[in-house]
Amino acid sequence: MRLTKRWFAMLVAALVTVATAALGLLATSATAQASTTQNYYVTLYGWPDNSPPGNDIAYPANGGYPTIHNAAGGTGTYSNPITYATDKSELAIGTKVYYPYLHRYFIMEDDCVECDSDWNNGIRHIDLWIGGQNGNSNDVINCEDNLTQNSASVIVNPPNNEPVDTTPLFNSSTNTCYDPSSFNGGGGGGGGSPSPSASPTGGGGGGGSCYTAWNPNTSYVPGNNVSYNSENYTAIYYSTDVTPGSAIAWNIWKPVGSC
Repeated sequence: MRLTKRWFAMLVAALVTVATAALGLLATSATAQASTTQNYYVTLYGWPDNSPPGNDIAYPANGGYPTIHNAAGGTGTYSNPITYATDKSELAIGTKVYYPYLHRYFIMEDDCVECDSDWNNGIRHIDLWIGGQNGNSNDVINCEDNLTQNSASVIVNPPNNEPVDTTPLFNSSTNTCYDPSSFNGGGGGGGGSPSPSASPTGGGGGGGSCYTAWNPNTSYVPGNNVSYNSENYTAIYYSTDVTPGSAIAWNIWKPVGSC
């Protein structure tokens, strides 16, 4: 069909409009993927208290969702994050987060009734998969309670090189719960370097290398590592200007060895 000048002009205008809209979508997508850090109420759930009991999830990959697993699981690396649940209006299905307290990555693959209710009331809440198949149900639930944090930092759309510990959150073979303070740093989730706070530095006169020196002006979160007076410490609670080893630091800093 021959195009008149008028029709040609209209076609060009339409193509420009479509291209502009596409660029807008790309810009929106890029903005949505920017890393942000928020405080969340962080709970855990597992095999015995899932509904129904087991590892079924609301948004399996084989259901056409932008997720990874067909059932709750994962190891905690960037490429194989562990399932978490929340309101899909709070965090979109397939959204990855990194949780410094537990030193691992998670991906949104399930719904959580309590999270839905909390989100409607302005409370950020995510529920992390802990596993527990064939484990003692009471021990699984006790572990969930022990690892629950009322307000903890969570990185949404995180970089791929955060330090990762793939130790199971609950070991069904021994019915033991993960200890966040047992991790002293490790390789990044995507093969990159660990964060500076997780890496010991050379020097020190004790049995091992010293972590980065404690700074009273720095705000620390659970899992951070520091050194003070030739002793290494791991944070087990949030703090600023609480001296490691002091009388009030017993539930904030855990000594992990001399340096």
